[in-house]
Amino acid sequence: MATGETGFDDVSYDLVSVQYHSLKAGHDYGQYVRDAKNAGRDDIASFFEQVMAEDSDRARRCHEFLKDMTGAADAGPAMS
Repeated sequence: MATGETGFDDVSYDLVSVQYHSLKAGHDYGQYVRDAKNAGRDDIASFFEQVMAEDSDRARRCHEFLKDMTGAADAGPAMS
């Protein structure tokens, strides 16, 4: 198993990276939803809500993989 410059194996680093970017994007999409609603474009707001839900699911799946890889019993507050 390769270990990058971070000291973590590549797969763990990749999962953390995807999780971070999914959560960050989900935060940004909230503004996009508000912008679309303020413009009277509920169709576009719905699209952004769908994208936000997909990223949320992606972050959750990363969390599950990381939990499985570490054998952690405590999933943390994000999964409560």
